[in-house]
Amino acid sequence: MGNRVARSLLAACGALLLTTAAPVGADEGGFWDRVGDRIDRRLDRRGHRIDERLDRRGDRRDERLDRRGDRIDHRLNERAKRALERGKEKLAERLDHKGDRIASRLDRRGDRIEARLDRRGDRIERRLDRRGDRINRHLDRLGR
Repeated sequence: MGNRVARSLLAACGALLLTTAAPVGADEGGFWDRVGDRIDRRLDRRGHRIDERLDRRGDRRDERLDRRGDRIDHRLNERAKRALERGKEKLAERLDHKGDRIASRLDRRGDRIEARLDRRGDRIERRLDRRGDRINRHLDRLGR
């Protein structure tokens, strides 16, 4: 029975030593600051990965819209060329104008998609920054 008491006292002293040693290390600008820095770096890397993924998604969508616009423009140009060969200048002009309108609409659509993805990336970055700030405040309280 004496061994149990001695082991319990030893465990309690060890726990007391660990709980008092951590704040002392934090006062010297050590442990908790390094933990906070590691967390900040990890959150920053995560934000960059998300931002890059959203950029790639936007680029793919933009390329797809460009290809679609090119196909439509090519088709309308062919129709306009055939109309000119038949002597229908006004029809060819209308087809050209229609192709310009469609290309402009697809460009605006791509810009809206890109802006939406940028806003989403910014929102995620802000959320990760707030999370990092909250963790840093918590670690600062632990270090006191």
